[in-house]
Amino acid sequence: MEAKSIVISVEGMTCNSCVQTIEQHVGKMNGIHNINVSLEDKSAAIIYDSKLQTPATLQEAIYDMGFDATLPDSNPQPVLPDTIFLTIPAQSTLTSKQICSTLLKNKGIMDVKMSSDQKTAVVTFISSIINGKQIIQMVPGVDLNISAPEVTPGTYEDSSWSQASSIVLRLKVEGMTCHSCTSTIEGKIGKLQGIQWIKVSLDNQEAVVVYHPHLITAEEIKHQIEVAGFTASFKKQPRPLKLSSKDLERLKNTQTKGSETALKENSNVNDTKTIVFRIDGMHCSSCVLNIQSTVSALPSVTSIVVSLENKTAIINYNPNLISIDVLRKAIEAVSPETFKVSLPDEYENVALFPMLASPLKSVHPALKDASQPLTQFVVINIEGMTCNSCVQSIEGVISQKAGVKSIRVSLSNRNGTIEYDPLQTCPEDLRSSIEDIGFDASLSAKAELPVAIAQPSPEVQLESHKTEPPSKVSPTHLARQETKTVSKCFVQVTGMTCASCVANIERNLRREDGIHSILVALMAGKAEVRYNPAVIHPSAIAELIRELGFGATVMENCGEGDGILELVVRGMTCASCVHKIESTLMKTNGVLYCSVALATNKAHIKYDPEIIGPRDVIQVIKELGFTTSLVKKDRSASHLDHKQEIRQWKRSFVVSLVFCIPVMGLMIYMMVMDSQLSDAHTHHNMSSEEMEALHSSMVLEYQLLPGLSVMNFLSFLLCVPVQMFGGWHFYIQAYKALKHKTANMDVLIVLATSIAFVYSFVILLVAMAEKAKVNPVTFFDTPPMLFVFISLGRWLEHVAKGKTSEALARLISLQATEATIVTLGPDNVLLSEEQVDVELVQRGDIVKVIPGGKFPVDGRVIEGHSMVDESLITGEAMPVTKKPGNTVIAGSINQNGSLLISATHVGADTTLSQIVKLVEEAQTSKAPIQQFADKLSGYFVPSIVAVSVVTLFAWIIIGFVDFEIVEKHFLGYNKSISAAEVIIRFAFQASITVLCIACPCSLGLATPTAVMVGTGVGAQNGILIKGGEPLEMAHKVKVVVFDKTGTITHGTPEVMQVKFLVESNELPHNKMLAIVGTAEGNSEHPLGVAITKYCKKELDSETLGTCTDFQVVPGCGISCKVTNIEALLYRKNKMVEENNIKNVTLVKIEENTDESVQPALIIDAELPTTVTSQKYSVLIGNREWMNRNGLLVKNEIDKAMTEHERRGRTAVLAAVDGMLCGLIAIADTVKPEAELAVYTLKSMGLEVVLMTGDNSKTARSIASQVGITKVFAEVLPSHKVAKVKQLQDEGKRVAMVGDGINDSPALAMANVGIAIGTGTDVAIEAADVVLIRDDLMDVVASIDLSRKTVRRIRLNFVLALIYNLIGVPIAAGVFLPIGLVLQPWMGSAAMAASSVSVVLSSLLLKMYQKPSSEKLEFRARGQMRHKSPSEISVHIGIDETGTGSPKLSLMDRIINYSRASINSLFSDKRSVNSIVLNEPDKHSLLVGDFGEDDDTAL
Repeated sequence: MEAKSIVISVEGMTCNSCVQTIEQHVGKMNGIHNINVSLEDKSAAIIYDSKLQTPATLQEAIYDMGFDATLPDSNPQPVLPDTIFLTIPAQSTLTSKQICSTLLKNKGIMDVKMSSDQKTAVVTFISSIINGKQIIQMVPGVDLNISAPEVTPGTYEDSSWSQASSIVLRLKVEGMTCHSCTSTIEGKIGKLQGIQWIKVSLDNQEAVVVYHPHLITAEEIKHQIEVAGFTASFKKQPRPLKLSSKDLERLKNTQTKGSETALKENSNVNDTKTIVFRIDGMHCSSCVLNIQSTVSALPSVTSIVVSLENKTAIINYNPNLISIDVLRKAIEAVSPETFKVSLPDEYENVALFPMLASPLKSVHPALKDASQPLTQFVVINIEGMTCNSCVQSIEGVISQKAGVKSIRVSLSNRNGTIEYDPLQTCPEDLRSSIEDIGFDASLSAKAELPVAIAQPSPEVQLESHKTEPPSKVSPTHLARQETKTVSKCFVQVTGMTCASCVANIERNLRREDGIHSILVALMAGKAEVRYNPAVIHPSAIAELIRELGFGATVMENCGEGDGILELVVRGMTCASCVHKIESTLMKTNGVLYCSVALATNKAHIKYDPEIIGPRDVIQVIKELGFTTSLVKKDRSASHLDHKQEIRQWKRSFVVSLVFCIPVMGLMIYMMVMDSQLSDAHTHHNMSSEEMEALHSSMVLEYQLLPGLSVMNFLSFLLCVPVQMFGGWHFYIQAYKALKHKTANMDVLIVLATSIAFVYSFVILLVAMAEKAKVNPVTFFDTPPMLFVFISLGRWLEHVAKGKTSEALARLISLQATEATIVTLGPDNVLLSEEQVDVELVQRGDIVKVIPGGKFPVDGRVIEGHSMVDESLITGEAMPVTKKPGNTVIAGSINQNGSLLISATHVGADTTLSQIVKLVEEAQTSKAPIQQFADKLSGYFVPSIVAVSVVTLFAWIIIGFVDFEIVEKHFLGYNKSISAAEVIIRFAFQASITVLCIACPCSLGLATPTAVMVGTGVGAQNGILIKGGEPLEMAHKVKVVVFDKTGTITHGTPEVMQVKFLVESNELPHNKMLAIVGTAEGNSEHPLGVAITKYCKKELDSETLGTCTDFQVVPGCGISCKVTNIEALLYRKNKMVEENNIKNVTLVKIEENTDESVQPALIIDAELPTTVTSQKYSVLIGNREWMNRNGLLVKNEIDKAMTEHERRGRTAVLAAVDGMLCGLIAIADTVKPEAELAVYTLKSMGLEVVLMTGDNSKTARSIASQVGITKVFAEVLPSHKVAKVKQLQDEGKRVAMVGDGINDSPALAMANVGIAIGTGTDVAIEAADVVLIRDDLMDVVASIDLSRKTVRRIRLNFVLALIYNLIGVPIAAGVFLPIGLVLQPWMGSAAMAASSVSVVLSSLLLKMYQKPSSEKLEFRARGQMRHKSPSEISVHIGIDETGTGSPKLSLMDRIINYSRASINSLFSDKRSVNSIVLNEPDKHSLLVGDFGEDDDTAL
């Protein structure tokens, strides 16, 4: 009798019900010990009796069930059995034959033999299926044989349960793909000497091994698994299963001969030594495996462990048989012969400690017979117990659990001490069992205590000295160490899209060994993990997160998690006060750094928020006798509203204006007088001498001193304060710019005003020195006029800038300033509450939020119910209900109920702070077009100065060559001034005007103002745009790629329609729904879930009836029996009747009249006792399933099904008691706005593509409904990236729209990634644009906004350049011949106007309205139509070649088109020919072989 195992590949399984069917069917066959079917690996691993079955018969059995079965390996593997001895007591009620037959009935038991005296049974069994403990429980009264009969060597060795000094080892095994992998490991490791028990779990990717440490080492077990081709690592350090006093008694009673041999063998062990080599040149795991397999084959080597990370090999060898040099050469000879082997310095000449003998070379008869399973203790902290009945209920439930020996619960200590068998249960299971009862349970630091050991015998003592490796530490010692060494690390997590991602990471990581706590912040994309460095390290934590499907990297600068506190400390008098505060704080646990400044009374403190909080720090300082308070932070967003700059420029403008008005008055007076004089000169023929006399006699021309007229003196007096005060800011900015070797706008202004002022002042001094009769012409009027216009421009510009940042300022102003912290007693009784600054709220604080109050921090509701307005953060107008367990966002407003929340994220970690940071970064990030503008401004100033100098010299030369031009066009020219002075003055005027009119400011403002307004407007409309680059890139997009599931569709199948096929008097509709809902309640299939959900909703009930004999037939449907629906229908009818009585009016409800309930029987609200529960036989499935069961599907029903299938739905029939009674149509519904969004994008000139992992038929169906003509189906997430890259390589700019999780790589690769989130569930990392609302019309809006913004930026550039390109030549006097001349003040006015006009142009973007669905629908009316299959090209996978659409003749196409047109005219129903399907999808019930008339498709 021999057991063998075989793995058979099985194709055609679709769900767990297929798995169950195969397991049930094959499991019943003769000679089958065990069968394990895996849906993922499409395989069945079978252990069978080779005398009764063969691989071929097993393959045929599966094939007969309708699945394809193949044998990848026709050679079955032998399964090694284990043996156990059972003692049959004399007073046993069962005969030996009965015991044999009872045992042989069980799976996994191969043979039972009785000893000649009928007192001992030898049971041969397969340990992977059944264990000794279970065998004992099968036969009442029998016990494990303690002193086993003398067994001849090579017969049966009771290794399976000899557990004296055993150790439990948990290993993480990577690389297993199917159950044959687990069988391989179990078979290979189970054969090794010293292995008592092994169980490998494919799902958890782990192996649990119980072994004898004196026969085999943990490293050797790990090595053997690696030799088998898998990667293994220790999950937990091996834990000793220590001996109890009973075991020690048994050991003493065993033959002393055994221990003597053990001692002899152990003396040989001492001959081995350990050496550590350094190996350079290893690259990967295959190098490691090569070295290990080659060297371990040497007869003198007992074990070898090679570490790739440490570049070392630890070899345990016999120095009598081999030398160190030979070992070194052996490693160097390993292929590819490139390894460099050396001895590390610290290992040379070290007295090498004796190690363990090879597992295959030592035998321990002394310990073979101690066969009683050993126990361990665990202490579990239990919260929430109030009285002794709680204690009793916990003890009662837990003591019944398998493996629990005893339990003692202490009410006063709030803990429970449990003695358990570690082979049957573990502390985590026990803890969750206590939580299931309704108490909070946690494992205490000293979780696992081994059973106390009695004084061991000398032999055992000696043995334990020899066998325990030096690295072992007692578990209690480890536990103590663990509590001390808790480290913290931060992991950057990418690819999270919503709160469920956060919960997924937190839930899975908390289960891992060595992780104490984890907190994930969605918006910051950061996880804070507290872990035990002895068990796990940060890179392993990041790897665990990556295994969950997210990107994760360890953040090196872990200081980010440190809290920083700025305090004002009053009451310090000298340096000793400072020292006192600093030394006390540094001694405080959790304070990392402290610096106190006496001069400023400020303290700067860094602390670990996990250990201590800001309130604790303040308390410490207060206890020292000082008063302290927070340094008030500016929360008003004042840096965004530009108030200070506005004030500054306003002041500058007013000063300049006050002095400028008189200057303008004087100038106008002089111009009027000059024009009168010139008139008099022309009309009254005055001589030049008379003119000069008259001119000098004018009031303003009267000379106070020779050469100094009243006009020039007043102008000088008015110009000095403007130059000093009005121009102060310009001078400072210009100085800073020149210091950094750059030239900006301020440099130009300072140049123009300074030259004008200095030139005028020098001319005046020269005239006074010469005592000139004629007053010189000065430019004192220029600086005041220039400064007035420029400061007016800057003032208006900052007012406008303040407006652009409104969106961000509003977000910042949402933050609450104070929080009410409460202290809770037992049963959540409020003990005290205090108002504190929001900066002082610590993680874990309980915060009370009253109706109308803002939430100060992110948290979780622990008590209270309320509605919360989150509109300013999520954009959703409807208030959200919050109850205990829900999360709340800082900045949202509590509406009607008082809530108590536990703070989870505080300070800069809150969602609101992260959104603010995101928007700030977006507004400050530069668009590429802006970088060009900045570069342009850099060259602009020097070139303008050059143009100005050229203008000056050009006009001086022109003037001296042809004076008439200047004379003709020079304003206020009179003969009293010399020609040379006129020329120089004119040239100066032109060059200064050039400096004045040229303005790089407007160029610099063109982009940032538009980007700020654009992102702000986007945020208000629920579109978060991350910066200038995506905003600018979106308008260049030529292709928009949509993901299907969750983006175009809702992502879950829903019942679209139920058609009742029988009259309600035969089978009431409610009753049918109750029966169908109950039947599908056992199904895990998405369609079944959809049906059950629909029925529960229609019946308004959470519970339905009872389902028995549930059977699934792949590719067809389900059959079962349904009972206990009467109570449900009775309640429903009762409710209807009550409603009828209330309404008094008669309402005919034919669906709810159930004949089985007679009115006479309705006495009270209970179900009438006379109504017996009826059993209904139910069939649900496709046409073929009904035909198989002898039910005829009528033509009209068939037509209705075909119609549904053409619309892309799955049609399912339901029959009750042999009568067809319902047709249910199910589909993954398309979002209502999808079709309009696609149409609008196409009308904007964009190509729209659908990309999905679903099959081509489903994809084509969805594409036809929304109007997309290009489809990529069956694309894997990794291929989505390649597909986007492929489109980009064609020279197209791609926008990818996805719901985030599997699309995140493609979102990152696309030129613009658009993530659809709901609320704050935002795929921050990957996407460039985040749509806060789950609305596809926002995709249209984001591209439209981008186009409008870029158009606005271009207009701004045009405005800015027009001023410069036209203004500079005019100022330089190019257009002088046609009479166009500019004064300097006109130039500065034009310059100010250019900046202001650019900013105003940007502000017009604030008027942006999202394209409304109503308008777009109206515009699209009559033009949107569903695509026929022939119009849609479907490409499979990553290939470019599309599957040909169904070839239709020209006539067919014309008919299709005309029919579709007629349909769209006469009905709003979808076109009959809109879609033809002939292949099922993953949601279809049809699996396996499909017939010609395929029934279902989605």
